[in-house]
Amino acid sequence: MRIILLGAPGSGKGTQAQKLVSQFRIPQVSTGDLLRAAVAAGSELGQRAKAAMDAGELVSDDIVLGMIEERLAQPDAERGFILDGFPRNVAQAEALDGLLLSLNAPLDSAVLMDVDFDVLLKRLTGRRTCGECGRVFNVYFFPPETDGVCDKCAGKLVHRADDNEETITQRLKVYEAQTSPLVAFYESRDKLKVVPAEGEIDTVYARLLSALESELPES
Repeated sequence: MRIILLGAPGSGKGTQAQKLVSQFRIPQVSTGDLLRAAVAAGSELGQRAKAAMDAGELVSDDIVLGMIEERLAQPDAERGFILDGFPRNVAQAEALDGLLLSLNAPLDSAVLMDVDFDVLLKRLTGRRTCGECGRVFNVYFFPPETDGVCDKCAGKLVHRADDNEETITQRLKVYEAQTSPLVAFYESRDKLKVVPAEGEIDTVYARLLSALESELPES
């Protein structure tokens, strides 16, 4: 199973990816994690990435693709992978296709975790995090028993400053502008699968498994 997960902030993409990782023992390959690890390790690609970041520049696609190539060469990726955070545009998608073909590991599917805009807004603006134990609540979907107080440890719940409606609306608009061309790209190649991602976590996971039925490795 070689897939890309597409989904807006708040779509539950990360949660569902971890469930796939746990069940099928294939890695979730996050480009953000790869960059941080390479910089910390001081590898050649990491040094090039750090130089770009220190100069206030974006890390180039060839560096990111190099890191992905190195990661997919590791034994745990032989059974497949879940790619998260890349590609972000059509040029990157085309370059990734070329890399995966050269590795004889062509992409099976690009899966869009589809959530209505208003639901995304509530998921993100409604988040409250316990300052003591880190547990996350949502005033719309998973409220605490006592307003502003953590059910687990009675710590104070915090509303992050960047979880305001204006900031999140802008983030979602940027995501939509970036992702729409990717959706069309993978749809034109008959690689796109759309999973309705509203509802209980296990319900959404069942939909995801159903969409990927023909590609799932043995768990």
